[in-house]
Amino acid sequence: MAESFGADAERYDRTRPGYPDALIERVVAVLPGTDVLDVGCGTGTAARQFRAAGCAVLGVEPDARMAEVARRGGIEVEVATFETWDPAGRAFDAVVAGTAWHWVDPVVGAERAAQVLRPGGLLAPFHHVFETPPEVTAALAAVYRRVVPDSPVDLGRQASSPAAELYQPLFDRIADGIRQAGGFGEPEQWRFAWERSYTRDEWLDQLPTHGVLTGLPADRLAEVLEGVGAAIDAMGGGFTMSSVTVAVSAVRQGAV
Repeated sequence: MAESFGADAERYDRTRPGYPDALIERVVAVLPGTDVLDVGCGTGTAARQFRAAGCAVLGVEPDARMAEVARRGGIEVEVATFETWDPAGRAFDAVVAGTAWHWVDPVVGAERAAQVLRPGGLLAPFHHVFETPPEVTAALAAVYRRVVPDSPVDLGRQASSPAAELYQPLFDRIADGIRQAGGFGEPEQWRFAWERSYTRDEWLDQLPTHGVLTGLPADRLAEVLEGVGAAIDAMGGGFTMSSVTVAVSAVRQGAV
Protein backbone atom coordinates (compact mmCIF):
# COMPACT_ATOMS: atom_id res chain seq x y z
CA MET A 1 0.00 0.00 0.00
CA ALA A 2 2.87 2.38 0.78
CA GLU A 3 3.95 2.19 -2.87
CA SER A 4 0.46 2.69 -4.32
CA PHE A 5 0.01 6.43 -3.81
CA GLY A 6 2.15 7.35 -6.81
CA ALA A 7 -0.39 5.76 -9.16
CA ASP A 8 -2.07 9.16 -9.34
CA ALA A 9 0.54 11.45 -7.81
CA GLU A 10 -0.90 14.62 -9.33
CA ARG A 11 -4.30 13.97 -7.74
CA TYR A 12 -2.61 13.24 -4.42
CA ASP A 13 -0.74 16.53 -4.58
CA ARG A 14 -3.83 18.49 -5.63
CA THR A 15 -6.30 17.10 -3.11
CA ARG A 16 -4.45 16.10 0.06
CA PRO A 17 -4.50 18.83 2.76
CA GLY A 18 -1.39 20.67 3.84
CA TYR A 19 -0.24 21.15 7.42
CA PRO A 20 -1.17 23.91 9.89
CA ASP A 21 1.02 27.00 9.64
CA ALA A 22 1.31 26.93 13.43
CA LEU A 23 2.98 23.51 13.24
CA ILE A 24 5.52 24.64 10.66
CA GLU A 25 6.23 27.79 12.67
CA ARG A 26 6.72 25.88 15.92
CA VAL A 27 9.16 23.43 14.36
CA VAL A 28 11.18 26.18 12.69
CA ALA A 29 11.24 28.29 15.86
CA VAL A 30 13.15 25.69 17.89
CA LEU A 31 15.71 24.62 15.27
CA PRO A 32 19.40 25.47 15.62
CA GLY A 33 19.57 26.06 11.85
CA THR A 34 17.53 25.79 8.66
CA ASP A 35 18.50 22.43 7.11
CA VAL A 36 15.47 20.12 7.04
CA LEU A 37 15.27 16.49 5.95
CA ASP A 38 11.72 15.50 4.96
CA VAL A 39 11.28 11.72 5.22
CA GLY A 40 8.64 10.23 2.93
CA CYS A 41 8.16 13.67 1.40
CA GLY A 42 5.64 12.39 -1.15
CA THR A 43 4.76 15.12 -3.63
CA GLY A 44 6.39 17.77 -1.47
CA THR A 45 3.46 19.26 0.44
CA ALA A 46 5.23 19.72 3.79
CA ALA A 47 8.57 20.37 2.09
CA ARG A 48 7.14 23.38 0.24
CA GLN A 49 5.74 24.74 3.48
CA PHE A 50 9.11 24.45 5.22
CA ARG A 51 10.82 26.03 2.23
CA ALA A 52 8.37 28.95 2.37
CA ALA A 53 9.31 29.34 6.06
CA GLY A 54 12.94 29.86 5.08
CA CYS A 55 14.34 26.34 5.32
CA ALA A 56 16.57 24.43 2.93
CA VAL A 57 14.76 21.13 2.41
CA LEU A 58 15.93 17.76 1.12
CA GLY A 59 13.30 15.10 0.59
CA VAL A 60 13.68 11.33 0.79
CA GLU A 61 10.89 9.44 -0.97
CA PRO A 62 10.70 5.76 -2.00
CA ASP A 63 8.23 6.31 -4.87
CA ALA A 64 9.86 7.86 -7.94
CA ARG A 65 6.48 9.03 -9.26
CA MET A 66 5.77 11.03 -6.11
CA ALA A 67 9.35 12.34 -6.07
CA GLU A 68 8.98 13.65 -9.63
CA VAL A 69 5.95 15.75 -8.66
CA ALA A 70 7.90 17.14 -5.69
CA ARG A 71 10.81 18.02 -7.96
CA ARG A 72 8.50 19.88 -10.32
CA GLY A 73 7.55 21.95 -7.27
CA GLY A 74 11.20 22.85 -6.73
CA ILE A 75 12.05 20.32 -4.00
CA GLU A 76 15.29 18.35 -4.15
CA VAL A 77 14.44 14.68 -3.62
CA GLU A 78 16.47 11.48 -3.38
CA VAL A 79 14.58 8.26 -4.13
CA ALA A 80 15.03 5.72 -1.33
CA THR A 81 13.42 4.41 1.81
CA PHE A 82 14.72 6.17 4.90
CA GLU A 83 16.07 2.89 6.25
CA THR A 84 18.31 2.40 3.16
CA TRP A 85 19.02 6.05 2.28
CA ASP A 86 22.68 7.14 2.25
CA PRO A 87 23.18 10.49 4.06
CA ALA A 88 26.72 10.72 2.62
CA GLY A 89 27.99 12.56 5.68
CA ARG A 90 25.35 15.28 5.58
CA ALA A 91 23.80 16.72 8.75
CA PHE A 92 20.47 18.42 9.38
CA ASP A 93 18.73 20.60 11.93
CA ALA A 94 15.40 18.78 11.63
CA VAL A 95 14.11 15.44 10.47
CA VAL A 96 10.39 15.71 9.75
CA ALA A 97 7.84 13.37 8.21
CA GLY A 98 4.34 14.42 7.16
CA THR A 99 1.86 11.52 7.34
CA ALA A 100 4.68 9.10 6.50
CA TRP A 101 6.43 7.88 9.67
CA HIS A 102 3.96 5.00 10.03
CA TRP A 103 5.70 3.47 6.99
CA VAL A 104 9.11 3.71 8.74
CA ASP A 105 10.41 1.27 11.33
CA PRO A 106 9.99 3.40 14.49
CA VAL A 107 13.28 2.35 16.12
CA VAL A 108 15.44 2.19 13.00
CA GLY A 109 13.97 5.48 11.81
CA ALA A 110 14.77 7.21 15.08
CA GLU A 111 18.27 5.75 15.08
CA ARG A 112 18.87 7.03 11.56
CA ALA A 113 17.49 10.45 12.52
CA ALA A 114 19.88 10.58 15.46
CA GLN A 115 22.77 9.89 13.11
CA VAL A 116 22.01 12.81 10.79
CA LEU A 117 20.75 15.40 13.28
CA ARG A 118 23.03 18.06 14.69
CA PRO A 119 22.99 18.47 18.49
CA GLY A 120 19.87 20.46 19.38
CA GLY A 121 18.18 19.34 16.18
CA LEU A 122 14.60 18.10 16.17
CA LEU A 123 12.95 14.86 15.12
CA ALA A 124 9.30 15.64 14.44
CA PRO A 125 7.06 13.17 12.59
CA PHE A 126 3.48 14.46 12.33
CA HIS A 127 0.14 13.02 11.23
CA HIS A 128 -3.36 14.30 10.63
CA VAL A 129 -6.15 12.97 12.85
CA PHE A 130 -9.36 13.39 10.86
CA GLU A 131 -12.77 13.49 12.53
CA THR A 132 -14.89 12.63 9.50
CA PRO A 133 -18.61 13.22 10.14
CA PRO A 134 -20.27 9.96 11.24
CA GLU A 135 -22.64 9.99 8.25
CA VAL A 136 -19.68 9.96 5.85
CA THR A 137 -17.79 7.30 7.83
CA ALA A 138 -20.91 5.12 8.03
CA ALA A 139 -21.44 5.43 4.28
CA LEU A 140 -17.82 4.48 3.64
CA ALA A 141 -18.10 1.51 6.00
CA ALA A 142 -21.23 0.24 4.24
CA VAL A 143 -19.71 0.62 0.78
CA TYR A 144 -16.40 -0.96 1.84
CA ARG A 145 -18.19 -3.99 3.27
CA ARG A 146 -19.87 -4.49 -0.10
CA VAL A 147 -17.14 -3.48 -2.54
CA VAL A 148 -13.90 -4.07 -0.61
CA PRO A 149 -14.81 -6.81 1.89
CA ASP A 150 -11.16 -7.73 2.44
CA SER A 151 -10.13 -4.17 3.32
CA PRO A 152 -7.62 -3.93 6.20
CA VAL A 153 -9.31 -0.71 7.35
CA ASP A 154 -11.92 -1.23 10.08
CA LEU A 155 -14.31 1.59 9.26
CA GLY A 156 -16.91 0.16 11.59
CA ARG A 157 -14.55 0.80 14.48
CA GLN A 158 -13.72 4.24 13.08
CA ALA A 159 -17.40 5.11 13.04
CA SER A 160 -17.85 4.15 16.69
CA SER A 161 -14.59 5.41 18.25
CA PRO A 162 -13.09 8.91 18.57
CA ALA A 163 -10.33 9.45 16.02
CA ALA A 164 -7.89 10.54 18.73
CA GLU A 165 -8.34 7.17 20.45
CA LEU A 166 -7.66 5.28 17.22
CA TYR A 167 -4.50 7.23 16.43
CA GLN A 168 -2.96 7.30 19.92
CA PRO A 169 -1.30 3.86 19.57
CA LEU A 170 0.56 5.21 16.52
CA PHE A 171 1.87 8.17 18.48
CA ASP A 172 2.84 5.88 21.35
CA ARG A 173 4.81 3.65 18.95
CA ILE A 174 6.64 6.67 17.55
CA ALA A 175 7.55 7.90 21.03
CA ASP A 176 8.63 4.42 22.17
CA GLY A 177 10.82 4.08 19.07
CA ILE A 178 12.52 7.37 19.89
CA ARG A 179 13.15 6.27 23.47
CA GLN A 180 14.57 2.92 22.35
CA ALA A 181 16.85 4.54 19.78
CA GLY A 182 18.48 6.79 22.39
CA GLY A 183 20.17 10.11 21.86
CA PHE A 184 17.00 12.17 22.28
CA GLY A 185 15.25 14.00 25.07
CA GLU A 186 11.82 12.83 26.20
CA PRO A 187 9.34 12.94 23.30
CA GLU A 188 6.52 15.48 23.41
CA GLN A 189 3.20 15.63 21.58
CA TRP A 190 2.24 18.90 19.92
CA ARG A 191 -1.38 19.27 18.78
CA PHE A 192 -2.81 21.74 16.26
CA ALA A 193 -6.57 21.87 15.63
CA TRP A 194 -8.05 22.99 12.31
CA GLU A 195 -11.13 22.60 10.14
CA ARG A 196 -11.81 22.26 6.44
CA SER A 197 -15.07 22.33 4.55
CA TYR A 198 -15.61 20.00 1.60
CA THR A 199 -18.17 19.99 -1.18
CA ARG A 200 -19.31 16.62 -2.46
CA ASP A 201 -17.08 16.89 -5.52
CA GLU A 202 -14.04 17.96 -3.49
CA TRP A 203 -14.34 14.99 -1.15
CA LEU A 204 -14.87 12.49 -3.94
CA ASP A 205 -11.89 13.96 -5.81
CA GLN A 206 -9.48 13.12 -2.96
CA LEU A 207 -11.06 9.83 -1.89
CA PRO A 208 -9.24 7.74 -4.56
CA THR A 209 -5.91 8.78 -2.97
CA HIS A 210 -6.72 6.76 0.18
CA GLY A 211 -4.56 3.66 0.42
CA VAL A 212 -7.40 1.14 0.45
CA LEU A 213 -8.75 2.56 -2.83
CA THR A 214 -5.60 3.29 -4.82
CA GLY A 215 -5.48 -0.18 -6.37
CA LEU A 216 -9.20 -0.73 -6.99
CA PRO A 217 -10.45 -1.42 -10.54
CA ALA A 218 -12.32 1.54 -12.03
CA ASP A 219 -15.77 -0.06 -11.76
CA ARG A 220 -15.38 -0.88 -8.07
CA LEU A 221 -13.97 2.57 -7.32
CA ALA A 222 -16.95 4.14 -9.09
CA GLU A 223 -19.27 2.12 -6.85
CA VAL A 224 -17.49 3.42 -3.74
CA LEU A 225 -17.69 7.01 -4.95
CA GLU A 226 -21.37 6.65 -5.83
CA GLY A 227 -22.26 5.37 -2.37
CA VAL A 228 -20.28 8.03 -0.52
CA GLY A 229 -21.53 10.76 -2.83
CA ALA A 230 -25.14 9.80 -2.09
CA ALA A 231 -24.46 10.12 1.64
CA ILE A 232 -22.96 13.59 1.20
CA ASP A 233 -25.92 14.62 -0.97
CA ALA A 234 -28.19 13.58 1.89
CA MET A 235 -26.18 15.88 4.19
CA GLY A 236 -26.82 18.86 1.93
CA GLY A 237 -23.97 18.42 -0.53
CA GLY A 238 -21.03 19.10 1.76
CA PHE A 239 -19.64 18.99 5.28
CA THR A 240 -17.02 20.47 7.58
CA MET A 241 -14.36 18.15 8.95
CA SER A 242 -12.64 18.89 12.24
CA SER A 243 -9.05 17.69 12.44
CA VAL A 244 -6.00 17.76 14.68
CA THR A 245 -2.44 17.45 13.42
CA VAL A 246 -0.23 15.77 16.00
CA ALA A 247 3.57 15.96 16.02
CA VAL A 248 5.69 13.67 18.17
CA SER A 249 8.83 15.76 18.73
CA ALA A 250 12.16 15.07 20.42
CA VAL A 251 15.40 17.05 20.62
CA ARG A 252 18.75 15.49 19.66
CA GLN A 253 20.84 15.57 22.83
CA GLY A 254 24.36 15.14 21.48
CA ALA A 255 26.67 13.09 19.29
CA VAL A 256 26.25 9.32 19.33
